[in-house]
Amino acid sequence: MYKAVLFLATIVIKTLGKVETKNKHLLPSEGGYILTCTHKGWLDVVILGICTPHPIHFMAKQELFKNKLISLFLSKINAFPVNRENPSPSSVKTPIKLLKSGEVVGIFPGGTRTTEDVSLKRGAVTIANLAKVPIIPAAYEGPANLKELWKTRKATIIFGEPFYLKPLPIKM
Repeated sequence: MYKAVLFLATIVIKTLGKVETKNKHLLPSEGGYILTCTHKGWLDVVILGICTPHPIHFMAKQELFKNKLISLFLSKINAFPVNRENPSPSSVKTPIKLLKSGEVVGIFPGGTRTTEDVSLKRGAVTIANLAKVPIIPAAYEGPANLKELWKTRKATIIFGEPFYLKPLPIKM
């Protein structure tokens, strides 16, 4: 279902405006990685999916999964729930399993949609360290919704250099 939704979204979004991707060559061609991005609204999630060559499995707040129909839809498009207030072991196990099988995991390190600067959560770093995969930073510049896209006509995803974390020393 991910590919079908992405195909339809691509048609709608590119009809309304222009999507530009910068530094796409920096994305690894194989193996799992964490894709982190700024998060203004739901449109950046869709545009990030359009600009990334591999399917993204997004961490999403568990509140989005309360409605059974919405939960089913989100699961079919590769989203999985996480409790932001009280993360469980599955909050780490699920993305690590995906990453070790070569998948891409999308994490919004601010933990919420915002146009303000917010302190970043440590989840992406913790998961990358445990899975031994790179983090690819991305920035979204553009509208937060379709109405704004219609007005501005442009959205941009900028990928940054991948970075690997050094294993943390274990003290005894």
